[in-house]
Amino acid sequence: MKSMFEKTVSLQLRLFVAVLLSIVLILGDKYTQGGENIRTSLNTLVSPLIYVANLPYEVFSFSAKSLHTREQLLTENEALKKKQVLQSEQIQQYEFLAKENQKLRALLGSSSKHTNRKIIAQVLSVHSNPYSHQVVINRGTTDGLSESQAVIDDMGLVGQLTKVGSTTSRVLLITDTTHATPVRILRNDVRTVVEGIGKINVLKLSHVPHSLDVRIGDVLVTSGLGGTFPEGYPVAVITEITRDEGQPFAQVFAEPIAQLDRIRLLVVLWLNQQELMGDD
Repeated sequence: MKSMFEKTVSLQLRLFVAVLLSIVLILGDKYTQGGENIRTSLNTLVSPLIYVANLPYEVFSFSAKSLHTREQLLTENEALKKKQVLQSEQIQQYEFLAKENQKLRALLGSSSKHTNRKIIAQVLSVHSNPYSHQVVINRGTTDGLSESQAVIDDMGLVGQLTKVGSTTSRVLLITDTTHATPVRILRNDVRTVVEGIGKINVLKLSHVPHSLDVRIGDVLVTSGLGGTFPEGYPVAVITEITRDEGQPFAQVFAEPIAQLDRIRLLVVLWLNQQELMGDD
């Protein structure tokens, strides 16, 4: 006895049934509302699958876009920081030039004292010795650097170069105990010298007479004497004055304007030939 499942239906009959059902579905879809409802229901059921299938592409696209945007922002941010540091070098001299102009000095003579060459450097490391305030930058003799060149940040004077290598150099900060900077008070042009005392946020004015016209809040700028630092760059602000007549000199302390505890980008300055000739 043969099973009913062994019976076969002719190919022609199956084709006829398929065509007939297709015609019925087409006519039903055209002249009734049921087809539209069925399509809507099917689309509703299939929609989550479409989202799931498209999810890897969306994730990859979003990640690629975010990565590109992040790299672009980092590049633009770095370029803006470098531009800011370079522009700040010019801004720092504004007060100095304004004061020179108030005293009717020749503008050409004043501007001839400024540096006309500079280069940006990045801090690679900070000196580990707590008694020595130095940092290492990524510039050296291959960039044309030499010892004793002045170094600033976007706020003011940082220090000067020491131990210049081929690709790296050390910067001796103005707060180091071995460093001294010729300065003058911006308010009255009185010249003096500030020295480092081993504290990153404190400088001391050396040998200040009790009669010296100095006040808390006075801004100190480089005087240009000594031939190391160009004239007019901000150095420090007077924060403390102690006048004890029993002592030969007044005790005057100042706070560096440069952010020495968080420097990252620096500018190395060159003295132009006119300044060098003027110092000789």
